[in-house]
Amino acid sequence: MLRNNNVVFSCFVFYAVLLLLKMYVLAFITGQVRLRKKAFANPEDAMRHGGLQYHRLDPDVERCRRAHRNDMENIFPFLFLGAIYSMTGPSLGTARLHFVVFTAARMLHSVAYLAALPAPTRSLAYVAAQVPCLSMALQIMAAVASYA
Repeated sequence: MLRNNNVVFSCFVFYAVLLLLKMYVLAFITGQVRLRKKAFANPEDAMRHGGLQYHRLDPDVERCRRAHRNDMENIFPFLFLGAIYSMTGPSLGTARLHFVVFTAARMLHSVAYLAALPAPTRSLAYVAAQVPCLSMALQIMAAVASYA
């Protein structure tokens, strides 16, 4: 248990770590697909696994990499916004709703990306994750506007 009285921040930490673990899982999946497809980004890795012919791009590996990169582009700003938002004094229920919606949408986004689910599944998941981020950003700005 975190040793502070900010239950909103503790709630945020739970979802933040869950999202970071998801990113580690995506990195692991990328590595496994790379090994299974024998498609290595570096010549020394290709040589270790059979020869330079395996120093190549593979569409499945690239899909995993794009999903991981997309996570970095979206989860890192959420981590920043969520941490600051937690300090603005929101109610636990409202904050939890923001964190749950973002986390669930990012989980769905990853599944949609990796499984190549039909459009617009991935786009809708992306938009759903942006709503709580925009809400938190606006609430942060409102909380600090008088200090600008």
